[in-house]
Amino acid sequence: MSERYFSPDEVEALIPTLTRLVDRLRLAHAEVAKMRRRLQAEQRRLALAGGGVLDQGRWRADKQRMDAGIASARRVAEEMQALGGVPKGIEEGLVDFPHLRDGRVVNLCWKYGETRIRFWHGMDEGYASRKPL
Repeated sequence: MSERYFSPDEVEALIPTLTRLVDRLRLAHAEVAKMRRRLQAEQRRLALAGGGVLDQGRWRADKQRMDAGIASARRVAEEMQALGGVPKGIEEGLVDFPHLRDGRVVNLCWKYGETRIRFWHGMDEGYASRKPL
């Protein structure tokens, strides 16, 4: 299977789409985190009380919202991958794209909010090792 390699210009053309996708991913992630906290708080409440009455309707609704958020995040990650990107960090909004540099496969590194592709890093490195193009 041959891998596609991106130029900085090709990734820059994707930035508006990547921005929308990261926005969606962050919203889904925030919803999952919120529902997870609520479910965990309810579990703690019941454990501290030595049992008690569970509001099953609310529990089910919160669990469904969490599951929907997880599914939404997966879909967004799949959309990024379909574009050729590899999501690396939700909080930072990092997406890497394979690139050939001096005959070596590296990652072009895009961070949410950046309007140009200006950095790369090795395949075994991360954001902290970004180097200017």
